[in-house]
Amino acid sequence: MISVFDHPRLGEVTLSQSLRARRIAIRVSRAGGVRVSFPRGVSQRKALAFLESKIVWVECARERLAARQAALLPALPPEQEKARIEELRRAAKADLPGRIERLARQTGLRYAKMTVRAARTKWGSCSGKGNISLSLFLMTLPEHLRDFVIIHELCHTVHHDHSLRFHALVDRLVGGREKLLVRELRSYSIR
Repeated sequence: MISVFDHPRLGEVTLSQSLRARRIAIRVSRAGGVRVSFPRGVSQRKALAFLESKIVWVECARERLAARQAALLPALPPEQEKARIEELRRAAKADLPGRIERLARQTGLRYAKMTVRAARTKWGSCSGKGNISLSLFLMTLPEHLRDFVIIHELCHTVHHDHSLRFHALVDRLVGGREKLLVRELRSYSIR
């Protein structure tokens, strides 16, 4: 069940009651939109009370996102952007297949196949069948973060969720630095 309401301080807020949600969560989009997801069995009133307790956090998140967007380079003209993406695609196809093979061997994790896409919303994804898709924008990251994203996706071939067991596996495979690497990765945007 999804509903939208106008919050007096935050503006438009989307409430989403979901079967998949395990807890109340707030997400702030790059554009500043606010979405509150909550599981069945939790009332809309309780979800709104949670949002009220996090208003300062939402406003800070909006400020951080706005600052990050302002720091990004201006958009390239269409021809230059197309050339840049093709250059990244060539680099990704030269680098990522060997990188994922090496990391799969080192970690003992297996995947079915790997594809490179121009995804702008996720660095990578893993299907239930073990197919891994990697964004060509990984090539804008330092090598250790490329490895981290690939290890993260390889771990999804074992745990198809973000459970404690999943994070424990990722953390073990990155030498106890998962939280540090996640924080560092968040300082980059896909562009």
